[in-house]
Amino acid sequence: MRVWRGDPYPLGATWDGAGVNFALFSEHATAVELCLFDPQGHEERVPLVEQTDQVWHCYLPDVRPGQRYGYRVAGPYEPAHGHRFNAAKLLLDPYAKRLDGSLTWDDSVFGYRIGQHAEEPDDRDSAPHVPKCVVLNPAFVWGTDRQLRTPLEETVIYEVHVKGFTQRHPDVPPELRGTYAGLASEPALEHLTRLGVTAVELLPVHRHVDERALVDVGLTNYWGYNTIGFFAPASRFSATGEPVSEFKTMVRRLHDAGIEVILDVVYNHTGEGDHRGPTLSFRGIDNAAYYRLDPEERWRYIDYTGTGNTLDATSPRVLQLIMDSLRYWITEMHVDGFRFDLASALARELHDVDKLGSFFDIIHQDPVISQAKLIAEPWDVGPGGYQVGNFPVGWTEWNGKYRDTVRRFWKGIGGQAAELAYRLSGSSDLYAQSGRRPHASINFVTAHDGFTLHDLVTYEEKHNEANRSGNADGDDHNDSQNFGVEGETDDETINVLRERMVRNLLATLLLSQGVPMILGGDEIGRTQGGNNNAYCQDNETSWFDWELGRAEQQLFTFTRSLVSLFRGHPVLRRRRFFQGRQIRGSRVKDLTWFGPDGIEMSDEEWAAEAPTLGLQLAGDAIDEADDRGRPILDDTFLLILNADDAAAAFVLPNHGKARRWEIVFDTTQPTFGAAHGEYDGGATIEVTDRSVVLLRRMPRPRRNGG
Repeated sequence: MRVWRGDPYPLGATWDGAGVNFALFSEHATAVELCLFDPQGHEERVPLVEQTDQVWHCYLPDVRPGQRYGYRVAGPYEPAHGHRFNAAKLLLDPYAKRLDGSLTWDDSVFGYRIGQHAEEPDDRDSAPHVPKCVVLNPAFVWGTDRQLRTPLEETVIYEVHVKGFTQRHPDVPPELRGTYAGLASEPALEHLTRLGVTAVELLPVHRHVDERALVDVGLTNYWGYNTIGFFAPASRFSATGEPVSEFKTMVRRLHDAGIEVILDVVYNHTGEGDHRGPTLSFRGIDNAAYYRLDPEERWRYIDYTGTGNTLDATSPRVLQLIMDSLRYWITEMHVDGFRFDLASALARELHDVDKLGSFFDIIHQDPVISQAKLIAEPWDVGPGGYQVGNFPVGWTEWNGKYRDTVRRFWKGIGGQAAELAYRLSGSSDLYAQSGRRPHASINFVTAHDGFTLHDLVTYEEKHNEANRSGNADGDDHNDSQNFGVEGETDDETINVLRERMVRNLLATLLLSQGVPMILGGDEIGRTQGGNNNAYCQDNETSWFDWELGRAEQQLFTFTRSLVSLFRGHPVLRRRRFFQGRQIRGSRVKDLTWFGPDGIEMSDEEWAAEAPTLGLQLAGDAIDEADDRGRPILDDTFLLILNADDAAAAFVLPNHGKARRWEIVFDTTQPTFGAAHGEYDGGATIEVTDRSVVLLRRMPRPRRNGG
């Protein structure tokens, strides 16, 4: 084996067409060995004698793509000082682009001898039980593919799990179901394009490990929020055995269909867990450099994530890892954006969340990453971690306040009207003062973590028994309701009301200012049987059921119509916040709130927190220009929401005798167009209890010959 000096950059294993450069960062290691494995599993070790700026490196001119490898790193095993080196453990390259094989839970994968003192290292070889890294040839024919850069204000996000979407789809070939290729298949693309979404937000596709506690009871980490490889796509979603090229093909096909790809990424922690966890990669390469450790007891990990550890995003090398990973997925894999799991953990400088922290500074100055869609889950489980509204310019956020307010309003909980007004109009109270715009708010009512929309109106209690945790996991505060019966029922009255409530929630979501996010499957009535934490349910609990009855088909059509309405009318997706005044020559304000009497709501009415209110959006008062500087004009809409359990008589705003209103939809009906009617301004209509009505102001009649 010829061994040349090589280079310290780039990190990872890099094929240059003639050989492979290997580079691994470790600040505190005393020795590093590169371990090469042949197809039979025989290991050859190559000592890395070159070290530059804490990077150990070499160049092997005789190695080719497909070579399986790992590392063994020697150094002090001193948990009390934060060091957990153990050269008996085969370690994954943090920059590996592909991982082969799976983790088997043998005691040898732990750095200490289980059952004895943690201060004593375990000297058993873990190599037979851990995945191997694979040298990758990155060549791929992209053609003319590039990021779509759909404007945020025109974006409709569809949150979905790669496997669950197609695993039971009868029109997807069996060998493609549950894979990247399945998501890019014609039946899958047809559903997404018919629905009209502009982006899929994929639950984690980075390589992860299943926790031992789950495996021991026959479960797996289906969601994948337990990352061990930040560059490697999960092979569990590969139909071809070539996850990298298959992922790229999926992205290219989605782009061809006009759909962006956003990845849910987990840079806040790794799958190595707390001090009792396995030694798989970062812990054995340089524990003190990668993780946040308690300064008083350095054997202990600071846990802002609820998983046992937190990556130290204040460390320059950890920041480099995160940035290199993001840049790789953009430049090499062509993804369009990222949703950052527990993003507050990345923004903690010492202890507090700092929106001016180094993590944000580096992203903002990066010419590649800063141009991608950046979505924060703006909280973690540490003190002061709830940061909705506090992320800097350039970021969007999962708006948890939107979710909670909309749920409470439609549940009939009093005191929500004023709060709802902010959420419907883009949450200016959260984003305007910092110079952000309505599209900073990612609006959602349901997400992967919690009830589906069907279950939100079917269950008042969580039913997580299948998770094998005694129903103790998952959130107990869901603002859900069952309308008299817990779970499924044959009571037609209850089912009709539940279906109407689903339409109410969807209509609210798609008619709010901001970026709507639909939980995949909500458009076809997907249920998890009341499980609000199905992270470990890789089965029919989580997989889509594509056998659609009449109600599910009608729901899809209704949702599709809402998406089309949102995308077709700029007044529903404004780029700037409302001003609450007359604009240019318009006779009405750009936004006006009406009470049931047809008069603009007074301070007294706002204070009364009435459950029935109307929102008028003036299409001739948008005060925005298109890409070519032309004024944007649109229809004027009146959105009436009645969360009361009694019908309401609502007087329509009067814009002159020549102006009339027509019904666009009424959620008492299962589809658009099922409700008809034209009304003069000043006329009174009846709005059914717990329903939404949308009306459009009809154009002024043209004079004869004019």
